[in-house]
Amino acid sequence: MRLDKFLKVSRLIKRRALAKEVCDQGLVTVNGRPAKAGTLVSPGDIVRVQLGSRSLHFEVLRPDGHVPAKAAADLYRLVGNGVEVGRGDDR
Repeated sequence: MRLDKFLKVSRLIKRRALAKEVCDQGLVTVNGRPAKAGTLVSPGDIVRVQLGSRSLHFEVLRPDGHVPAKAAADLYRLVGNGVEVGRGDDR
């Protein structure tokens, strides 16, 4: 399954167009390598998405085409803390 579609189906990013834009900006890596929207993801892939000051880090479990909203979280597993929040200069 394409990375942008997985991000949308898993509801990690709300719209596929936004997922594509994030990928095109180089803010997504798959297994440590920069990933484009068309990168194919498969079970076991480790994905990191940089969203503003937050970094989302997860493992792909099931890249299914369509799932109900309640089952979306079953498609991935957060790795480590899952969400890392960067510190700004406003201490």
